[in-house]
Parts: sequence; C-alpha cells; structure tokens
Amino acid sequence: MVRLDENEISFPDPKVYDGHEGVIAFGGDLSIDRVWFAYQLGIFPWYNPDEEILWWCPDPRFVLFPKEIKISKSMKKILNRNIFTFSENKNFREVIRNCQEISRKGQTGTWLSDELMNVFIRLHDYGLAKSIEVWQDEELVGGFYGLQIGNVFCGESMFAKVSNASKAGFIYFAEKYQNSIELIDCQSHTDHLESLGARMIPKKEFLKILYENNERR
Repeated sequence: MVRLDENEISFPDPKVYDGHEGVIAFGGDLSIDRVWFAYQLGIFPWYNPDEEILWWCPDPRFVLFPKEIKISKSMKKILNRNIFTFSENKNFREVIRNCQEISRKGQTGTWLSDELMNVFIRLHDYGLAKSIEVWQDEELVGGFYGLQIGNVFCGESMFAKVSNASKAGFIYFAEKYQNSIELIDCQSHTDHLESLGARMIPKKEFLKILYENNERR
C-alpha cells in the first residue's frame, strides 16, 4: 500500500497497481477535490472512523448493469400495488443520515463517519452526488445515495425502514436509467444486491467502462 501525502492529491494508478486485498493506498485527507478525483479513478474510501483512511479499488468489482436487473415475482406484485413512491434529490441529507444511523444485522457502529458524510453532502451541494428517496404514506422509508461519473453511478449506501423499500428504490432507479447509465458500481458484495442481478466483473473491465466517460483520463 502507498501512503498518501496530505499536501498532494494523487493516487497510485489502479490499472497497474493492485495494492493489498483491494486497498491501494492509505492516509491523505477527505477534501472534496481528493474524494472526487478518487471516484473518477475508480477508487473509494472505506474505513472505520477510528482508523486511518483506506482507499480501495478491489478486483473483482461488484457491479450491476441496469439492463440485467432481476425482479422477483413477489417484488413485481409489491411494485404493482404502488405502495411506494420515489423521488430524486428531494432530501439528500435525510437519506445519508439514515444510512449512517440505520441498524444493520451483524454490524456495530458505522463506517460512515460525520466527516465523510459532510463530504458527500458538499458534493451533493455541488451537483455531484445524488439521492433516491422511497416514500410510503408521505414518510421517507428507504433510499440510497452515490456519485455519478459519466454513465456510471457509484452507489455508496442504502437504508430501509420497512421491508422491500430499498429494493424497490433500486429497481426504480435501474429501470428508469437503463438506457443512460451503463453500470452501477456496488463496490462490495451483498446478498441483497446479488439477488437483484449484481455480479462480479474484473477490475480492468470496470475501469474501462468508467474511464470511457471520464474527462480526466
């Protein structure tokens, strides 16, 4: 792993450097410029709040191609009942706060520190981060947020207060943008997203898709 200089915004080239088990660098800071530059390279921060910042670019990469979204018969019935409504960027701060605070099975605490949350809020204020909200009876019951780079959406975290809310939001998003978003980056494997059609692809393939619409490359 490479230690980053806080005074210089740079990363090892993920095309040629694999790091250790997906971690290619550590240290640096969480400035807006550094975080945005990292995502354009296919790198994301993921660490415990009491540890140094770790920067990841795993191989393989867990992604979903929107046209490959899988909708079970039970989910089709739920969606056809129209019990959920959806919006975008209507309440980014509440979505990310819920992602930070929601209790998750098998986890204690959260990787989403206040500092990192504030970075994404600022990126949203600059029009670089977006949220999807899921509503039931005018109450926010689910959602997720991420960064969009060209035709790639880099998903960060999701939450659900009622059963199937986040799944419904994800399906809504994939179906709506299946002709304009080529790939949704899910970063790390979850059974939840695998059931919706997410799968592993080589890092090389992921970076090729990402860089095709990345003006920095």
